[in-house]
Amino acid sequence: MCSKKISVYIGFDPTADSLHLGNLVGIIALGWFQKFGHKPIALAGGATGFIGDPTGKNSERSYLDAQTLKKNLKGIQKDLENILKFNPDNPVELLNNYDWHCKLSYLDFLRDVAQHFRISTLLARETVKERLKTQEGMSFKEFSYPLLQAYDFLHLFRKEDATLQLGGSDQWTNITSGMNLIKKVCQKEAYGLTFPLLTKSDGKKFGKSEQGAIWLSKDKLSPYDFYQYLYRTADQDVIKLLKMLTYLDIQEINAIEASMSEPNYQANAAQKILAKEVTEIVHGKEELITAVKVTESMRPGAKTKLDLATLKEMANELPHVKLDVNNVVEHKIIDVIISAQLLNSKGEARRLIQNGGLYLNNEKVDDDKFTLHQEHLIEEECLLLALGKKKKIVIFIER
Repeated sequence: MCSKKISVYIGFDPTADSLHLGNLVGIIALGWFQKFGHKPIALAGGATGFIGDPTGKNSERSYLDAQTLKKNLKGIQKDLENILKFNPDNPVELLNNYDWHCKLSYLDFLRDVAQHFRISTLLARETVKERLKTQEGMSFKEFSYPLLQAYDFLHLFRKEDATLQLGGSDQWTNITSGMNLIKKVCQKEAYGLTFPLLTKSDGKKFGKSEQGAIWLSKDKLSPYDFYQYLYRTADQDVIKLLKMLTYLDIQEINAIEASMSEPNYQANAAQKILAKEVTEIVHGKEELITAVKVTESMRPGAKTKLDLATLKEMANELPHVKLDVNNVVEHKIIDVIISAQLLNSKGEARRLIQNGGLYLNNEKVDDDKFTLHQEHLIEEECLLLALGKKKKIVIFIER
């Protein structure tokens, strides 16, 4: 099928104003087709978002008002553009299914779409059967969802020559509904390709942390936190994620897997590759560099060269204070420590310095009479103080 160029699409319902790590599997799948010259289409569910996909849900989704839906659509469009922009010769086409659903009358929908679906087939769907066992049951709104998604496939088949729909394994029945509709209406074949959902070795869904979803938008999750989540991946999961979330050649991934069994393997080396590759795909090279710098700078005794962007990112993870420039520049570092309320007394600060425990911008301070000058400020805006190798604080300078 792919021996010639085809149009391929995947849909994303705007249930939040950012996509999350689980969605990235589908984006990477679409990206592979894009890399091989096929026409990629990312479909935002402006219409289906009003209804809500019942697949795998125990109860009806919360209603999304028009304003929230618009905000969510804007957010996921931004995520998609950031991630799939790497091929200017074959850019991803971003579409919104509201643009054609809003033009379709209810009577036309019943006559042209609904007539091709059998009630018995819809009732046999696993999600429907499970929901009908509950007291809440299922609304006709949700029951109709597969018809809307099927019509999307038919519309894109007609207008964009889309012959292949991608989706997670939980979307199989929705995708086949569209394939069957195309066959009945157009007497032509269309195809579906599904991939496994992102799960951990223990069977739990990937992409969740104590703080919630692992968002792809840096407005909801910093690139540093995103990098750290991947860096902390368990050994038994890292190879699977390298295969599902990166564009690394399979031979390279196999070599990484083999290296993990060698006696001289450095702990977390595979995780470091995973975190770098995926962070760069999602956030770009500059944000990756910052995330790596912050990670390195947070290590005890780090020698990383600091810059303002790195310190601002570190301030999200470390204690930070604001001090007036007149209380910092040309003042002894002991006085600054007291002004920042880091220690209770100058005597305690002197002992810390004499014991080799004070660091300024990752450099050890040996002189208890050390005075701060303008050139000690990182880009004239901040400082990093470390009391011992673990307790660090960012000081922002106000003018």
